[in-house]
Amino acid sequence: MYNFAYHRPRTLAEATQLLAANEDAKLLAGGQTFIPTLKQRLAQPSDLVDLSAIAELRGIREEGGGLTIGATTPHAEVAASEVVRRVVPALADLAETIGDTQVRNLGTLGGSISNNDPAADYPAGLVGLGATVRTSKREIAAEDFFTGMFETALAEDEIVTAVHFPKPEKAAYAKFPNPASRYAIVGVFVARTAGGVRVAVTGAGPCVFRARELENALSADFAPEAVEGVSVSADGLNEDIHASAEYRAHLIKVMAKRAVAAAG
Repeated sequence: MYNFAYHRPRTLAEATQLLAANEDAKLLAGGQTFIPTLKQRLAQPSDLVDLSAIAELRGIREEGGGLTIGATTPHAEVAASEVVRRVVPALADLAETIGDTQVRNLGTLGGSISNNDPAADYPAGLVGLGATVRTSKREIAAEDFFTGMFETALAEDEIVTAVHFPKPEKAAYAKFPNPASRYAIVGVFVARTAGGVRVAVTGAGPCVFRARELENALSADFAPEAVEGVSVSADGLNEDIHASAEYRAHLIKVMAKRAVAAAG
């Protein structure tokens, strides 16, 4: 690692002040991505602002007919939460598929979405449910929050504080995981909401996206069979040693079908 100054603020106001006062400061949530990055000397922050001691950023509660989860809430808490299991069980199921035990106990919701890895699971949950990201400055719709590979709408001095998830009528997440990392080679989150059917795909493209063709088909008939006749293009999809673009296009349909079946 390169040398840096370490800070562990107790309040969001203190963290915001530290971030604004140090131009090359970076935030640390669970550290499951950023710590390895530092160890490999791929980042050189002047200051590291650790958010783990800020109580107001952690917790799960019912709110506004849905669910609000604090930014530093670990994946394991989401997976085990009785509240999440009752209000949005698909979100608990998603959290349970992330990484391994260590990742789930240390990794956080806010850290995951702020990093916006193209194969991360939470972005599909946020976009699929039409969630709202709350920050130290504003509220951002999930579809506007994720802007590209490892890119978000966050300003340099902005901190994610929580995410609000509306309660869906039905929802489920299905993914084809990389056997080593458990990242999604393709993950599909399907939700039937008051505003219509939403289908969000992660792992297949440079950034999470909505599969409009699948949404149209499932709006007409919310059943696994409705997916069969949909054509998913491989144009613009990821291609690597794990899967070709064409295979990922095929997996989008397979995972969508499984998610719809699981949603019931």
